[in-house]
Formats: sequence, C-alpha cells, structure tokens
Amino acid sequence: MRKLASIQRIKELEPIEGADAIEKATVLGWQLVVKKNEFKVGDLAVYCEIDCLMPDKPEFEFLKPRGMRVRTIRLRGQVSQGICFPLSILPPDFDISEDNDCTGVLGIEKYEPPIPACLSGIAKGRFPSFIPKTDETRVQVLQKLLDKYRGEKCYITEKVDGSSGTFYINNGEFGVCSRNLELLEDTENSFWKVARQMDIEGKIRSLKGNFALQGEVIGEGIQDNKLHLKGQTIRFFNAFDIDKFEFLQFEKFVELFEKLHLPTVPIITKDYELSNNIEEIIKMATIKSTICPDVWAEGIVIRPLNEKIDLLLSNENFNNGRVSFKAINPEFLLKYGE
Repeated sequence: MRKLASIQRIKELEPIEGADAIEKATVLGWQLVVKKNEFKVGDLAVYCEIDCLMPDKPEFEFLKPRGMRVRTIRLRGQVSQGICFPLSILPPDFDISEDNDCTGVLGIEKYEPPIPACLSGIAKGRFPSFIPKTDETRVQVLQKLLDKYRGEKCYITEKVDGSSGTFYINNGEFGVCSRNLELLEDTENSFWKVARQMDIEGKIRSLKGNFALQGEVIGEGIQDNKLHLKGQTIRFFNAFDIDKFEFLQFEKFVELFEKLHLPTVPIITKDYELSNNIEEIIKMATIKSTICPDVWAEGIVIRPLNEKIDLLLSNENFNNGRVSFKAINPEFLLKYGE
C-alpha cells in the first residue's frame, strides 16, 4: 500500500520571493509550502501526500473547501504538493521514527475519482494473480532508487491520462480487466468494446502463448477526454509473458506491438541516462502531450531499456520489484485540480 502519510524529515527550507509568512520546504523529493518558522531543517514532521482524503476532524477543517482532499496547489507562484503537520497531531504512544506510516492512525484514505458507467462493468472476479497490476510509483519517493541506478540507460514514454486495462490469454482463456477487477463481457463496457473493435483477443492468440497486454483506454467519456479524442481507443504500455512471469524488454515490446498493429503510448526517447535529480526529472515531465499538443501531458514514465527487478526495493515501493516509475506534470495537476 502507498504511504499516503508518513513521518519524514524536512530536508531543505528556502524563501519564496515576495512572501513573508510562508516558505518552501523539501520533503523526500516533494516541494511544498509551509508556514515560516513552523519547522527547521532536520525536523521530523507528518507529511501527507497529494491524493490524501483527510477525515472530517477539527484539525483538518481548513481542507473542507477542497472536499478534504490534498491536491497540488500554487501559492505565491510556488507549486506545493502535500501538507506537513507537526508531530503533535499523532497519538501520544505512536512510534516517532522516520518513514513510519501513519496513514491508518490518522484515518486518511486515498482519493479515488468516480468511475464512469462505461468503465465500471460487471465484475467476474478479482484481478488475476498471475499478472502484475499497473500501478507506478511517483519519482518523489524514490531517491534511493535513483542513486542506485544513476546513469542506467532508460526509455521514456508519455503517461497518458485514461483508465488502465489488461487483456490476456492464459491457458486458452481470454480475459479483460479494469485496474482492479476482471470483467464479464458487456457490450456497454469500454474495455470490452475496445477489445472487440481492435480484435485484441485474436491478436494475443496469434502469439501462441500466454500473454497479457496492458494499456490506457482513452477517449470520449473517460477522464473528461482531456486529449480531445473522438470515440475510444487504447494506447499500450506493457507486454507481459505470463509463463515466464516477466515483462518484455523494450526492443521486444516495440517489435511485438508493431507485429500486432496495436498502438503504444508515445515513446519520447529511448536514449536517456537516468539522473538522480528529482527536480530535473519533474522538469522533464512538464511537457505538452504528443497526442494532442494543445494540452498538458499527464507526465512521463521512465524504465530501463533492459528490464530490472529489485527485490530489495520491492518491499518499499514496487509491485513485484519492477524498476519503473512515473513523474507527473505539476502543470497538469494544477490545471485539472489534482
């Protein structure tokens, strides 16, 4: 589970031009606005990430106009992502140790946007255990990973704002899944509509094996159709060999989708040496979309050209230990209130 709220150290404090009452703090790889003199560099604090849905308690009353949700905001020109609270907000017997998760003890939940009817579908069962889910970790919490793999040759793709779907063949059975569930076939469901329109079942069967393809369903009726598309389609970002329980390496991934005549997410570069500077990576993610250049892209996803599994880090941040992460465009978050 993602640590929405945890005990973290104030790494830096910097003045904000023209602001007397607030200053910029750095926590992990996040930058946020705090009250001046509330914290000192090196202090521990309770850091709540964006997407936190705070409980209706007096100490969080100031968030009511925002629906109790922690969002990306801009204050006096400074982008602020998250909120820091003093340790006194925790119960007296809580273990005050750096990185301790305090999401549950504070009653915090993760904000989940409402699912449109065209995506909800009828559940056949839970998401299959033989395929990894599609969640990506945000770069702001991955300093250790960046330090470890600095200089690694990577490729970067555009992160497309839609709804992730998984399509698979396993032991002859075709399945269609949303982010968290396997779905019964339904002519009104967008995942199944796209699957039939693009003959995804036939194309996976042509591979003569057990494979899963994962992508982002985008278009009308999905996430406000920020890319201004007509109809609905999908852009793929993963190909997974179920029998080997591994993702295809980049070159094999590209070859596969060319062979199947299925579109991938836009590939921005395949010649990137990984930096360990989080601020630099966030700047790289602040781009317009390749699909619709008039709008902000949601961000980028960075992966090594040669797939890597890091079991040491998997306990902290990764689904099955895959080295893969996202950097979300702050301008996208600001524009769409996220």
